Amino acid sequence: MSTLAHTMMTTARTADTGLAGPAGELDRYPYAETPDRVVAPAWDSADQDLGRVGRRAAGSRGRGLHGQLVQQLGQMIVSGDLGADRPLVPEEIGQRFEVSRTVVRESLRVLEAKGLVSARPNVGTRVRPVSDWNLLDPDIIEWRAFGPQRDDQRRELSELRWTIEPLAARLAAGHGREEVQQRLSDMVEIMGHAMGQGDSITFSRADAEFHALLIQVAGNRMLEHLSGIVSAALQVSGGPVTGCDRPSEASLALHSRIVEALASADGAGAETAMRQLLTVHPEVERVVPAPREH
Repeated sequence: MSTLAHTMMTTARTADTGLAGPAGELDRYPYAETPDRVVAPAWDSADQDLGRVGRRAAGSRGRGLHGQLVQQLGQMIVSGDLGADRPLVPEEIGQRFEVSRTVVRESLRVLEAKGLVSARPNVGTRVRPVSDWNLLDPDIIEWRAFGPQRDDQRRELSELRWTIEPLAARLAAGHGREEVQQRLSDMVEIMGHAMGQGDSITFSRADAEFHALLIQVAGNRMLEHLSGIVSAALQVSGGPVTGCDRPSEASLALHSRIVEALASADGAGAETAMRQLLTVHPEVERVVPAPREH
């Protein structure tokens, strides 16, 4: 095994990622396991102490108050708890979540950049309709995988990956840099070893890096910007039904076939292998699970 493969295998369990489930299985939703964590459906839920809950959840996920507030508000918007054109009053948000004006202001700026809210003079900050959201934002992909749109998210991610990854594989065959070939080979080696050990966490990490790297070396800068989307698709259960999110000998063999096609500059072969990989388990219907009860 290469040095890189050994390093990933030995450090996967010690990294503080929040991805380890109760039985060592991949937990694609590393949210706080705090039993009393609650996300209020609306501001007028007087029986829920959002401020203290927000602080506890932030600590358990390693997020600061700013990051946790973005997470809370983003989930509430995407789930529909805060519907389109709903006014968001900064002072009220600060009071409910027990955070400063600065934290609220910066959080709303992040959400505005994602297209979830808009701020206008004399109008204030309001929730924007779904048509305005940046649906390619990895956070929004994750939040949609939690909410009522999770089935649509699963289908859309599957269709998007089917469109961009075979093309990326074909283009990457013309960029046979030795270091890239070695890196892809290392990922396949790691995946094989992890599968033999029943280590789904390491398998998932190596798989995500494999697919992101393939897109990055395709030689198309616009495609390269989509690598984060593919990574997000592999990290949430809204991903497509493929061998990629279900370790198997078939998926491992197809990853190896892609590497071999790239090494021989066989664009058509790489594209075909990727299409087969994305449909290796078409008979399995894997529905995105509902959000956890906290």
